[in-house]
Amino acid sequence: MVIIENERIQDIPVLHMAKQESWKEKLPLVIFNHGFTSAKEHNLHYAYLMAEKGFRVVLPDALYHGDRASGFDEKKMMGHFWKIVISTIKDLPVIKENLSERNLIDPEKVGLAGTSMGGIVTLGALAAYDWIHTGVSLMGNPAYVSYAKLQMDTLRKQGMKIDMSDEEIQKTLDLLANYDLSLQKEKVAGRPLLFWHGAKDGVVPYQNAYELYELLRPAYEHSKDKLSFILDKRADHKVSREGVLQTAEWFEKHLSPAVQNA
Repeated sequence: MVIIENERIQDIPVLHMAKQESWKEKLPLVIFNHGFTSAKEHNLHYAYLMAEKGFRVVLPDALYHGDRASGFDEKKMMGHFWKIVISTIKDLPVIKENLSERNLIDPEKVGLAGTSMGGIVTLGALAAYDWIHTGVSLMGNPAYVSYAKLQMDTLRKQGMKIDMSDEEIQKTLDLLANYDLSLQKEKVAGRPLLFWHGAKDGVVPYQNAYELYELLRPAYEHSKDKLSFILDKRADHKVSREGVLQTAEWFEKHLSPAVQNA
């Protein structure tokens, strides 16, 4: 049986899942981040599959989402998109340290995954933290700077005003560069990394992620099983069942739980 607990880790609302029989044991951890305008409850199917495989899984609500909702409409939320992304990245060590202090996780086995905005968070967090062992990006984009520029261009074409000065925009782009894996691919450092993307995705185009994958391939020449890109030719901005199952299997393969019971 899998238990779901609704908790707060500091000011972060989370759903916390693991098998009942191993609830109090030190388990490998997977943190799964939701997409833009979504919420933690919307990814329970991923968490269930991973908990069944022996992982402790935590689903946080991002800033202004779910139990942290601010009442913003989608247009206003989009103006805070990158603030939300960076805030979510900064929440990750808070979650990890809390569970480590409670002796509930193996701090050497922490995995990270997410859909869309959550996939973007995953890739940025790999640039920020070397303690993440394994990653899965579902419809994510590692090229923070170029994607932010694309977003601004799209908003302008739609006739929306960007309420930032040129100087503020440049400061934002400089900040995003710190999390941009396309500018610092060496920070992946050979860690297991799976990309899943729909070829017809018009929300987060797959090209930036695929370009990073191609750049990383030579570094995985002797560990090809640790890097994979699944491009679903029929899919748009929605993960297929195959992608969901592949996510759980990726963590099972690369972040497998140690035997807990003698």
